[in-house]
Amino acid sequence: MQSIPVDTSRLGVLRCAVGPEPKIADFETKEVKKDRDGNTIYSVAVTVRQDGRRVSVIEIAVTGEPKGVVEGAEVRVTGLDAFAWAMGDRHGISFRAAAITPVLPAGAPAGASNGKAGGA
Repeated sequence: MQSIPVDTSRLGVLRCAVGPEPKIADFETKEVKKDRDGNTIYSVAVTVRQDGRRVSVIEIAVTGEPKGVVEGAEVRVTGLDAFAWAMGDRHGISFRAAAITPVLPAGAPAGASNGKAGGA
């Protein structure tokens, strides 16, 4: 499967729509998906809204749990790649990132979290 790098600077403001959840490899056994090194792969739903366009939601896979990423918070996605896939008559585009991190409000001290109270 060929990866296509995505320029996230052209995607506008990115916000977490659904917080990090482990990806499931087998729904019958509830086995969690792992990468080649045995690290859990997480999925984060992110809203994308370019200038004046409608909002789209993309699901992004990332290795390891993204700390501090909560629903509604603005996020930064690093190393985003798109993959076209097809299985029989089904097809689509999947996304994978090197990292997903929260964007801290201007003037926030390092280590502070943004988003909903209660933390991740």
